[in-house]
Amino acid sequence: MEKLSYTSAKKELESIVSAIEAGEMDVDLLIDKVKRASELIIFCKEKLTKTEKELQKILDDIV
Repeated sequence: MEKLSYTSAKKELESIVSAIEAGEMDVDLLIDKVKRASELIIFCKEKLTKTEKELQKILDDIV
């Protein structure tokens, strides 16, 4: 997932969620898609946390 961007991860996650909500998910694929969604959520959360810390450091340096 190192090459994955936040935007592409978010889009993939939204696609998985939409398919599940619409009932379009094949039961045989459901567990794999839920695992993938979990990985994407962790990736996005870490990316947001890292970005927030970097922004805060930049703002702290300005003041």
